Amino acid sequence: MAFIETLIIIFLILVIVIVFAKGVVIVQPYEQGLQIRLGQYVGRMNPGFRWIVPFVSDVIKLDLRTQVMEVPSQEVITKDNSPTNVDAIVYVRVIDPEKAYFEVANYRMATVVLAQTSLRGIIGDMELDEVLYNRDVINTKLRDILDRETDQWGVKVERVEIKEVDPVAAVKNAMTEQTAAERARRAAILRADGEKRSAILKAEGLRQSMILEAEGERQSKVLRAEGERLSRILQAQGEAQGLRILSVGAAPLDNRAMTVLTLNALKNMANGQATKIIFPFELSQLIRQGAKFLGATEETSEEVVGRPVMDESILGDMPQREEVNAILKEIKDAVPKVSVDELKDTSKRKLAIDAEKELDTVPPAA
Repeated sequence: MAFIETLIIIFLILVIVIVFAKGVVIVQPYEQGLQIRLGQYVGRMNPGFRWIVPFVSDVIKLDLRTQVMEVPSQEVITKDNSPTNVDAIVYVRVIDPEKAYFEVANYRMATVVLAQTSLRGIIGDMELDEVLYNRDVINTKLRDILDRETDQWGVKVERVEIKEVDPVAAVKNAMTEQTAAERARRAAILRADGEKRSAILKAEGLRQSMILEAEGERQSKVLRAEGERLSRILQAQGEAQGLRILSVGAAPLDNRAMTVLTLNALKNMANGQATKIIFPFELSQLIRQGAKFLGATEETSEEVVGRPVMDESILGDMPQREEVNAILKEIKDAVPKVSVDELKDTSKRKLAIDAEKELDTVPPAA
C-alpha cells in the first residue's frame, strides 16, 4: 500500500513538472511575443523568461530585426515594348507585431507579391534607356508604394534596391549594334575635327611662314637700300674730296708743267697696244684769238680773284665711323628677333608645302 502511494506521489510530481515546463516561454531580445489564451488575445510578452498557462495559452513570436526579402526575377514589358527581366531586394522590419500577425496571414509573402506587381507597373511606364540609368528613381518609387501599402500590416519598408536589369537577347543585340554605331559616329566626328584642326594649324603655319618671309625680305631690302645709300654718299664724298685735292694740287702748276705732263701722257699712250691713237690738240689759243677778234676781252687777275668761291658745304658732312655704326645698330634693333628654331620650323613647313605641290603636279603613271 505504501509503495502504491509512493508511485502516485512520484507521478503527480512528474505531471506537475511537465505541466510547469510546458508553460515556460523564453522570448529572445530581438523578438516580441503575442499571448493568445483560449482564442483571445491577451497581450504582448517582452523578452526574457515568461510562464503561461499551459494547454490553453499560445505564444506567437515575431522577429523585430530588419529582414531581407528577395523579389524573384520576372519579365516586364517597358514603355517602348522592350522585354526585360527585372528582380529586386526589399529590406523590411516589423514595427507593430499585432498588425503583422492579425491583419495579414503572411506579411513576408504579401510584401514580395506587392513588390512584384508594383515593380511591373513602374517599369511599364518607363522606356528601356530610362530603366537602365534611372535605377534610383525606380527604387524611390517602389519604396514609397510598398511603405504606404504595408503600413496597415505593421511593416516598415526601409530600403528597396533593383538587383539586376537584364534585357532579352534580341534587345541586347540591338543595343550592341546601336552602341557600335554611336561609337563609329563619335569616331567620325573626332576624325573630322582633327582633320579640321590640322588644316587650320597648317594654314596658320603657312601664313606665319609667309609673314616672316615677307618681313625678312622687307628688312633685307631696307638694309640693302640703306647700305647702298651710305655707299653712294661715301663714294660721292670721296670723289668730291679727290677733286678738291686735285684742284688744290694743280693750282700752282704753270704752262711748262702742264706741257711736261701732256708729253708724258702722250708717251704712255704711244706705249700701248692700241691701233688707234688720239692726239689732243690745244684749241684754247685759237679760241682766245678768235674771241679777241670778235671784241671779247680777257679776264684780268682782279676779276679772277673777284669770282665767287664755291662753298665747301655743298659737299655735305662726311659721316664718321661712329655715326655709321650707330645707324647700323638702330636698323639692327628695329628688326624683330627670330629664333633659330622658328626659322627651322618655317623652312620645314615650306619644304613640306613645296613637296606637296610637286606631288600634285606630277602626272599619274599611264
